[in-house]
Amino acid sequence: MKKTVLILFFLVSCMKASATCVMEKADTVDTLPHQTEKKLSLMRRLIRGFDRLDERYIEPQHYVFTVMLQTTYTYDSYTMRSTGQNSQRVNFSPDGSWKVGPYVGWKWIFGGYSFSLGHSTSGKGKTGLELSIYSSQVGVDLFYRRTGRDYKLRNMRLGQDIDTKRLEGASFDGVRAGITGISAYYIFNHGRFSYPAAFAQSTCQKISCGSWLAGVGYTDNTIELDHQKLQELMTERLAPQKVQLDSGLMFNSMSYRDLTLSGGYAYNWVFARNWLFCASGQLGVAYKYSSGNLIGSARYFIQNVNADLVGRFALVYNDTRWYAGISAIVRSNNYRKNRFMANNTFGTMSAYVGYNFGLKKKYRKKKDKE
Repeated sequence: MKKTVLILFFLVSCMKASATCVMEKADTVDTLPHQTEKKLSLMRRLIRGFDRLDERYIEPQHYVFTVMLQTTYTYDSYTMRSTGQNSQRVNFSPDGSWKVGPYVGWKWIFGGYSFSLGHSTSGKGKTGLELSIYSSQVGVDLFYRRTGRDYKLRNMRLGQDIDTKRLEGASFDGVRAGITGISAYYIFNHGRFSYPAAFAQSTCQKISCGSWLAGVGYTDNTIELDHQKLQELMTERLAPQKVQLDSGLMFNSMSYRDLTLSGGYAYNWVFARNWLFCASGQLGVAYKYSSGNLIGSARYFIQNVNADLVGRFALVYNDTRWYAGISAIVRSNNYRKNRFMANNTFGTMSAYVGYNFGLKKKYRKKKDKE
């Protein structure tokens, strides 16, 4: 989201300030060693290159301040499947939730408040934080999620002859999941392709363009399942059918970590003046290992290599003063062992409208000349 660029750009600003101070001090010296001059020149080039844009393709932000109203929908789904001879599959997800709130921003600092719409059925202990930092050259995602115990059974496959319709929609508080992670990626064509134009509204893409992406990531995952409570619910709802939960789903808790290398492509399509549609996908090859397993063990290596996916989509109108749009970010994480598979899919969808004001000095002078 646009306004989550705070951390990254704060660091860049500090680096710029440091470089400026060094140069001012150097001006007081009659002669500066050639090697020092080269180092300072390289530092300045690196800092300036960090957000260098080709203005034929990308229009920079014209204003200092912004106000925005945004509503966000969050979704979460967890699927567990045994992979033995009597394979069974169970899908859990809570009801989606909506939040809305006003936001204000100054340069790269942005903050606001959001509140839930309607009656909340979330269980205690449900927390979440997602932070996406979009700059022209690199992006960073941080996420922390701890589900409540407000899941519902959405879909079950317990055997070919078992009718599970009476379980669909049943509340089940015996499952809980958590994920903590960080990922970073590099945007190769960052001078002409702008992620901030699609997800931060801090620039405007003027000509359609795309870019390859490459990244790394780390996540820590936990799953808790009260399989005895699930068995009791199955017995109660499916009677007189007699169904036994497969042993591959009989566990109390599990934790695993993964290291990911990812690659993908993103494209900004400017289909009309001030309009942009962005589609982006990153496929990650993740090595996952459970607590207690030997990392790199030949016995586990192949089955511990899984594919994860991140998709981003946005439709934006931005004339530099007014902007509005919708965006969605979806993540799918997979895990597989000998007799067990799990998939966690979660994401957010946002709709927003905002207004920029306080023209920057550079653009005020340009306007005055005109």
